[in-house]
Amino acid sequence: MHLFVDNLTNVDFSYLDHQRGLVGETWLANACLDGALDSQGMVCDFGVVKKTLRHWLDDQLDHRLLVPTRSPHLEMERAGEQLTLTWQLESGEAISVSGPEQAFALVEAEAISADSVAAWSVLRLASAFPTSVEQLSLSFTCEEIAAPFYHYSHGLKKHDGNCQRIAHGHRSRIRIHLDGERSPEWESKWARRWQDIYLGTREDLLAESDEKTLRFAYSAQQGNLPWTFPPRAASSSTATPPSNSWPST
Repeated sequence: MHLFVDNLTNVDFSYLDHQRGLVGETWLANACLDGALDSQGMVCDFGVVKKTLRHWLDDQLDHRLLVPTRSPHLEMERAGEQLTLTWQLESGEAISVSGPEQAFALVEAEAISADSVAAWSVLRLASAFPTSVEQLSLSFTCEEIAAPFYHYSHGLKKHDGNCQRIAHGHRSRIRIHLDGERSPEWESKWARRWQDIYLGTREDLLAESDEKTLRFAYSAQQGNLPWTFPPRAASSSTATPPSNSWPST
Protein backbone atom coordinates (compact mmCIF):
# COMPACT_ATOMS: atom_id res chain seq x y z
CA MET A 1 0.00 0.00 0.00
CA HIS A 2 1.08 3.58 -0.66
CA LEU A 3 0.48 6.78 1.27
CA PHE A 4 1.14 9.95 -0.70
CA VAL A 5 1.73 13.35 0.87
CA ASP A 6 2.09 16.05 -1.79
CA ASN A 7 3.06 19.68 -1.14
CA LEU A 8 3.54 18.86 2.52
CA THR A 9 5.53 22.00 3.26
CA ASN A 10 8.07 24.30 1.67
CA VAL A 11 11.69 24.77 2.69
CA ASP A 12 13.57 28.03 2.19
CA PHE A 13 17.35 27.77 2.19
CA SER A 14 20.58 28.66 0.41
CA TYR A 15 23.23 26.35 -0.97
CA LEU A 16 26.77 26.56 -2.32
CA ASP A 17 27.29 26.07 -6.06
CA HIS A 18 30.64 25.96 -7.86
CA GLN A 19 29.48 28.19 -10.71
CA ARG A 20 26.75 30.38 -9.22
CA GLY A 21 28.18 30.80 -5.73
CA LEU A 22 25.54 31.31 -3.04
CA VAL A 23 22.06 30.41 -4.32
CA GLY A 24 18.79 31.03 -2.50
CA GLU A 25 16.07 28.48 -3.16
CA THR A 26 12.54 27.38 -2.21
CA TRP A 27 11.37 23.79 -2.64
CA LEU A 28 8.07 22.03 -2.05
CA ALA A 29 8.39 18.68 -0.27
CA ASN A 30 6.48 15.56 -1.38
CA ALA A 31 6.58 12.12 0.23
CA CYS A 32 5.39 8.58 -0.41
CA LEU A 33 5.34 5.82 2.20
CA ASP A 34 5.11 2.13 1.25
CA GLY A 35 4.21 -0.62 3.67
CA ALA A 36 1.69 -3.06 5.07
CA LEU A 37 -1.53 -1.97 6.73
CA ASP A 38 -1.38 -1.69 10.50
CA SER A 39 -4.08 -2.58 13.03
CA GLN A 40 -5.96 0.59 12.07
CA GLY A 41 -5.98 -0.36 8.37
CA MET A 42 -3.40 2.30 7.48
CA VAL A 43 0.24 2.31 6.40
CA CYS A 44 0.76 5.06 8.94
CA ASP A 45 -1.47 7.63 10.55
CA PHE A 46 -1.60 10.62 8.18
CA GLY A 47 -1.33 13.06 11.07
CA VAL A 48 1.83 11.37 12.32
CA VAL A 49 3.37 11.46 8.83
CA LYS A 50 2.67 15.16 8.37
CA LYS A 51 3.89 16.09 11.84
CA THR A 52 7.07 14.00 11.66
CA LEU A 53 8.11 15.07 8.17
CA ARG A 54 7.25 18.73 8.61
CA HIS A 55 9.08 18.94 11.94
CA TRP A 56 12.21 17.31 10.50
CA LEU A 57 12.26 19.47 7.37
CA ASP A 58 11.66 22.65 9.37
CA ASP A 59 14.40 21.74 11.83
CA GLN A 60 17.08 20.28 9.53
CA LEU A 61 16.72 22.09 6.17
CA ASP A 62 14.59 25.21 6.45
CA HIS A 63 16.53 28.47 6.84
CA ARG A 64 19.91 26.75 6.67
CA LEU A 65 22.88 26.87 4.32
CA LEU A 66 23.10 23.50 2.56
CA VAL A 67 26.70 22.35 2.13
CA PRO A 68 27.75 19.35 -0.03
CA THR A 69 30.40 17.79 2.21
CA ARG A 70 31.82 15.49 -0.50
CA SER A 71 32.52 18.33 -2.91
CA PRO A 72 36.17 18.87 -3.92
CA HIS A 73 35.49 22.62 -3.78
CA LEU A 74 34.88 22.65 -0.02
CA GLU A 75 37.27 23.16 2.90
CA MET A 76 35.74 22.88 6.35
CA GLU A 77 37.15 23.45 9.82
CA ARG A 78 35.45 22.80 13.13
CA ALA A 79 36.16 24.50 16.46
CA GLY A 80 33.72 23.18 19.04
CA GLU A 81 30.24 23.92 17.70
CA GLN A 82 31.54 26.59 15.28
CA LEU A 83 32.15 25.71 11.64
CA THR A 84 34.20 27.68 9.12
CA LEU A 85 33.66 26.90 5.44
CA THR A 86 35.68 28.00 2.43
CA TRP A 87 34.08 27.37 -0.96
CA GLN A 88 36.07 27.66 -4.18
CA LEU A 89 34.25 29.17 -7.14
CA GLU A 90 34.79 28.35 -10.80
CA SER A 91 36.17 31.89 -11.24
CA GLY A 92 39.05 31.10 -8.87
CA GLU A 93 37.58 33.31 -6.12
CA ALA A 94 36.31 31.96 -2.82
CA ILE A 95 33.42 32.33 -0.41
CA SER A 96 34.00 32.05 3.34
CA VAL A 97 31.32 31.74 5.99
CA SER A 98 31.37 30.82 9.68
CA GLY A 99 28.66 30.04 12.17
CA PRO A 100 27.26 27.56 14.66
CA GLU A 101 26.64 24.09 13.23
CA GLN A 102 22.88 24.63 13.47
CA ALA A 103 23.17 27.26 10.71
CA PHE A 104 24.21 24.59 8.18
CA ALA A 105 22.89 21.35 6.74
CA LEU A 106 25.91 19.16 6.00
CA VAL A 107 24.61 17.08 3.11
CA GLU A 108 26.69 14.02 2.25
CA ALA A 109 26.83 14.63 -1.50
CA GLU A 110 29.14 16.05 -4.15
CA ALA A 111 26.64 18.74 -5.16
CA ILE A 112 23.32 20.09 -3.92
CA SER A 113 20.34 19.07 -6.02
CA ALA A 114 16.75 18.04 -5.34
CA ASP A 115 17.74 14.38 -5.78
CA SER A 116 20.86 14.47 -3.62
CA VAL A 117 19.12 16.28 -0.76
CA ALA A 118 16.13 13.90 -0.96
CA ALA A 119 18.40 10.82 -0.77
CA TRP A 120 20.30 12.27 2.20
CA SER A 121 17.06 13.19 3.97
CA VAL A 122 15.58 9.71 3.55
CA LEU A 123 18.63 8.15 5.23
CA ARG A 124 18.31 10.54 8.15
CA LEU A 125 14.57 9.81 8.47
CA ALA A 126 14.93 6.02 8.30
CA SER A 127 14.04 5.37 11.95
CA ALA A 128 11.41 8.08 12.35
CA PHE A 129 8.35 6.01 11.37
CA PRO A 130 6.67 2.82 12.66
CA THR A 131 7.89 -0.58 11.47
CA SER A 132 4.82 -0.89 9.22
CA VAL A 133 6.49 1.64 6.93
CA GLU A 134 8.82 -0.36 4.68
CA GLN A 135 10.06 2.43 2.44
CA LEU A 136 10.03 6.22 2.42
CA SER A 137 10.39 8.20 -0.80
CA LEU A 138 10.95 11.94 -0.69
CA SER A 139 11.10 14.44 -3.53
CA PHE A 140 11.49 18.19 -3.84
CA THR A 141 9.95 20.31 -6.56
CA CYS A 142 9.88 24.01 -7.37
CA GLU A 143 6.70 26.04 -7.36
CA GLU A 144 5.61 26.93 -10.87
CA ILE A 145 5.98 30.71 -11.14
CA ALA A 146 4.56 32.31 -14.27
CA ALA A 147 6.03 35.75 -13.53
CA PRO A 148 9.80 36.44 -13.61
CA PHE A 149 11.54 35.31 -10.43
CA TYR A 150 14.95 35.52 -8.80
CA HIS A 151 17.00 33.68 -6.19
CA TYR A 152 18.28 35.62 -3.19
CA SER A 153 20.01 35.00 0.13
CA HIS A 154 20.03 37.05 3.33
CA GLY A 155 20.17 37.07 7.10
CA LEU A 156 18.08 38.91 9.70
CA LYS A 157 20.11 39.34 12.88
CA LYS A 158 17.19 40.86 14.83
CA HIS A 159 14.83 37.98 14.05
CA ASP A 160 13.75 35.88 17.06
CA GLY A 161 13.99 32.63 15.12
CA ASN A 162 16.06 30.96 12.42
CA CYS A 163 15.90 33.88 9.96
CA GLN A 164 18.87 35.40 11.82
CA ARG A 165 21.17 32.88 10.14
CA ILE A 166 23.37 34.96 7.88
CA ALA A 167 23.15 32.81 4.73
CA HIS A 168 19.75 31.37 3.89
CA GLY A 169 17.47 32.25 1.03
CA HIS A 170 14.42 32.00 -1.14
CA ARG A 171 13.14 31.80 -4.70
CA SER A 172 10.68 34.62 -5.21
CA ARG A 173 8.52 36.10 -7.93
CA ILE A 174 8.90 39.76 -8.83
CA ARG A 175 6.12 42.10 -9.89
CA ILE A 176 6.59 45.69 -11.10
CA HIS A 177 3.81 48.11 -11.98
CA LEU A 178 4.33 51.10 -14.25
CA ASP A 179 1.50 53.68 -14.41
CA GLY A 180 -0.84 51.17 -12.81
CA GLU A 181 -0.04 48.37 -15.27
CA ARG A 182 2.29 45.42 -14.89
CA SER A 183 5.54 45.82 -16.80
CA PRO A 184 6.94 42.45 -17.99
CA GLU A 185 9.93 44.30 -19.47
CA TRP A 186 11.04 45.77 -16.13
CA GLU A 187 10.20 42.56 -14.29
CA SER A 188 12.55 40.63 -16.57
CA LYS A 189 15.30 43.25 -16.28
CA TRP A 190 15.23 43.27 -12.48
CA ALA A 191 14.94 39.47 -12.28
CA ARG A 192 18.16 39.22 -14.31
CA ARG A 193 19.86 41.94 -12.27
CA TRP A 194 18.95 40.39 -8.94
CA GLN A 195 19.59 36.76 -9.89
CA ASP A 196 21.49 34.99 -7.06
CA ILE A 197 21.79 38.27 -5.14
CA TYR A 198 22.78 38.59 -1.49
CA LEU A 199 20.80 41.14 0.54
CA GLY A 200 22.73 42.73 3.40
CA THR A 201 22.49 45.91 5.45
CA ARG A 202 25.13 48.62 5.63
CA GLU A 203 25.37 48.35 9.41
CA ASP A 204 26.62 44.76 8.98
CA LEU A 205 29.09 45.59 6.18
CA LEU A 206 32.59 45.63 7.65
CA ALA A 207 34.97 48.53 7.02
CA GLU A 208 37.62 46.28 5.48
CA SER A 209 35.32 45.47 2.56
CA ASP A 210 36.56 46.70 -0.80
CA GLU A 211 35.83 46.36 -4.51
CA LYS A 212 37.25 42.82 -4.52
CA THR A 213 35.81 41.42 -1.31
CA LEU A 214 32.64 42.09 0.65
CA ARG A 215 32.62 41.21 4.35
CA PHE A 216 29.48 41.07 6.44
CA ALA A 217 29.32 40.02 10.07
CA TYR A 218 27.02 40.23 13.05
CA SER A 219 26.34 38.59 16.38
CA ALA A 220 22.89 37.24 17.15
CA GLN A 221 21.28 34.90 19.65
CA GLN A 222 22.44 31.93 17.55
CA GLY A 223 26.09 33.03 17.58
CA ASN A 224 28.71 34.98 15.64
CA LEU A 225 28.08 34.94 11.90
CA PRO A 226 30.84 36.35 9.63
CA TRP A 227 30.43 36.07 5.86
CA THR A 228 32.98 36.93 3.11
CA PHE A 229 32.54 36.72 -0.65
CA PRO A 230 33.56 38.46 -3.90
CA PRO A 231 31.11 41.04 -5.28
CA ARG A 232 29.03 39.64 -8.07
CA ALA A 233 30.09 40.68 -11.58
CA ALA A 234 28.24 43.71 -12.93
CA SER A 235 24.94 42.80 -14.52
CA SER A 236 24.50 43.15 -18.24
CA SER A 237 21.37 45.12 -17.46
CA THR A 238 22.36 48.52 -16.08
CA ALA A 239 19.03 50.20 -16.73
CA THR A 240 17.39 52.23 -13.97
CA PRO A 241 13.64 51.79 -13.44
CA PRO A 242 11.35 54.76 -14.03
CA SER A 243 10.79 56.96 -10.99
CA ASN A 244 7.14 55.98 -10.76
CA SER A 245 7.80 52.24 -10.63
CA TRP A 246 9.03 50.11 -7.78
CA PRO A 247 9.63 46.35 -7.58
CA SER A 248 7.55 44.44 -5.06
CA THR A 249 8.31 40.88 -4.04
